[in-house]
Amino acid sequence: MSAISSSLSRRGFLASSAAVGAAGLFPAAARAASQDGAIRPFRIDVPEEVLVDLRRRVLATRWPDRETVGDRSQGVRLAKLQELVRYWGTDYDWRKAEAKLNAYPQFMTKIDGLDIHFIHVRSRHSNALPVIITHGWPGSVLEQLKVIEPLTDPTAHGGRAEDAFEVVIPSMPGYGFSARPTERGWGPDRIARAWAELMKRLGYARYVAQGGDWGAPVSSAMARQAPAGLLGIHINLPAAVPPDVAAVLAGGGPAPAGLSEKERAAFDALDTFYKKNRAYGVMMNTRPQMIGYALTDSPVGLAAFMYDYNNGEPERLLTRDEFLDDVTLYWLTNSATSSARLYWENNNTSILSAVAQKTDEISLPVAITVFPGDIYRAPETWARRAYRNLIYFHEVDKGGHFAAWEQPELFSAELRAAFRSLREAR
Repeated sequence: MSAISSSLSRRGFLASSAAVGAAGLFPAAARAASQDGAIRPFRIDVPEEVLVDLRRRVLATRWPDRETVGDRSQGVRLAKLQELVRYWGTDYDWRKAEAKLNAYPQFMTKIDGLDIHFIHVRSRHSNALPVIITHGWPGSVLEQLKVIEPLTDPTAHGGRAEDAFEVVIPSMPGYGFSARPTERGWGPDRIARAWAELMKRLGYARYVAQGGDWGAPVSSAMARQAPAGLLGIHINLPAAVPPDVAAVLAGGGPAPAGLSEKERAAFDALDTFYKKNRAYGVMMNTRPQMIGYALTDSPVGLAAFMYDYNNGEPERLLTRDEFLDDVTLYWLTNSATSSARLYWENNNTSILSAVAQKTDEISLPVAITVFPGDIYRAPETWARRAYRNLIYFHEVDKGGHFAAWEQPELFSAELRAAFRSLREAR
């Protein structure tokens, strides 16, 4: 397999305005060389002037007045965000995040006309099972960094050598260091086909897929498409909502009769999410370009938009530096608008609806882990109705929407357990 070196130079990464983004990652020669299917080494080295420009913009923020309530029901509270932004503009160090990413082997390859960035870490254990893990919004490949070592070297993290994985973590099109699509059509189905091609290009004849948030519909699309070599999938935000429940939620009506206690709790959580906490999704579903102007021009606007996700989950469950690593990555790659377009590409189709995600067309094995802090706790009754070949279902006692980020050891243990039975099929 040929490889073309495409390490980032300071001149080739971004214009000093921080506006070039992922399209400016390579000098012209490297872009020309990327026309074939080569896999090229990739390394991040952000020009210092770009970081200086970001700090200048952050510290020059024009603030709104304080919220008129004593809670966060109107969004991120002014005092909380000002505290975060002061740290971002004075003490935060992007170079630490850059070093974390560069500590792992990173690559670029062109698939379906688009440069795809991915991390690829092999295991020292023989017969390791390859897994491709897909992030969501407002996440990035940073979400999965802490699970790489537990998955590739389980013996150092309470697991067995025979539970080892080889890990592939791509940046979704329009996200992070992957190129931004310049045409419509890059929805979950097309991304799923690209991921199957990536695993084939890496030489994996048998593998599994994992995803949460957008990674769930992408992994589910892979399972529907059933490319050669895919053994099964694990998802931590399943499309388990039954059609009758989905119809009521869409119309804002009361809970259907006959729900069990767990089903009613799931309904209530989803009802609250749709009525109070989903404004970000509505904007990106309908007008990604419009919200993109604000998010691309204001780093603090971008940070606030991301910080409010799932009623402030980043504020509750991520460290300050973890969150700022993520939002800084979005800013440096100018991917706020291109990432938002994935919502528009999905044509306002719910990623939680069993009917919308065509779960009845999935015949490959499906494994599900439910984390208590996620958007909703999928009841097993709903999951078994949605997925006819559900081989693993487990509710854990901690973790939220960014499960791999928030609880990496638990997340890794779940993947080992979920895929254990599929290893025999290799």
